[in-house]
Amino acid sequence: MKSSIRDVGDIRVIELSGKITIGAGDVKIRELIDQALEDGKNDVILDLGGVTAIDSSGIGEMVACYTTVTKRGGHLKLMHLSPKITDILQVTQLITVFDVFDDEREALGSF
Repeated sequence: MKSSIRDVGDIRVIELSGKITIGAGDVKIRELIDQALEDGKNDVILDLGGVTAIDSSGIGEMVACYTTVTKRGGHLKLMHLSPKITDILQVTQLITVFDVFDDEREALGSF
């Protein structure tokens, strides 16, 4: 999995691409979120537009990161979900947990 990070004001935008699977991307997401929090960025958007695959480990890590960010008083939101990831989140009913956006302007404006 590859990532790029940019800050828009107080919001950290993390763009992910590739696979978020056990051993490939799940640990990397945790590291990226921990770094955002260390940098004082409690509001985070995960841009999943380039993600080609995600497994239960990746989903579990996203939920764990959501909990970590929320406990710190921040927000973790998702953007640019593929139909496949949307389906997974709907089946697991996690779509009701995460705020999901198709447009970056809307996502940024939601904080």
